[in-house]
Amino acid sequence: MKTNSRFFTIGLVASWYSSNIGVLLLNKYLLSNYGFKYPIFLTMCHMTACSLLSYIAIAWMKMVPMQTIRSRVQFLKISALSLVFCVSVVFGNISLRYLPVSFNQAIGATTPFFTAVFAYLMTLKREAWLTYLTLVPVVTGVIIASGGKEIFIALLMLSSGIRTSTEKFL
Repeated sequence: MKTNSRFFTIGLVASWYSSNIGVLLLNKYLLSNYGFKYPIFLTMCHMTACSLLSYIAIAWMKMVPMQTIRSRVQFLKISALSLVFCVSVVFGNISLRYLPVSFNQAIGATTPFFTAVFAYLMTLKREAWLTYLTLVPVVTGVIIASGGKEIFIALLMLSSGIRTSTEKFL
């Protein structure tokens, strides 16, 4: 039984990676190579597909139990989280139109840095110094990797940065 569970978990993780890579490369192709000019529509398609597939997994396949919203406060929190996630995907798609996928992913590698910064700003609690120390090589690597690119334009960085920043609220 334990072996089946392990293979199921490995299958889920592999599916998740494959679908993320597939969506990223498809979005890049549509926005850059094919000339599709509607990143917000692309985001709407992404969100609709996620909603439908989630509903199928929950209601029909019974992968997890259906949960109800219990209060207005919970509904508002879910709505805020949804809005932030949607904004994150929109800015990610906008940045994909102009940035190479590798550069977009390098900016995404700064996620732990922004998480630490926003966690401190929101809670005013500091992490252990080792946590901050481990962020230095990551951010330094991103700076070095992106420093030689001519496409290092402030507006594009802002778009990709907003995407990365908004993911921290999720």
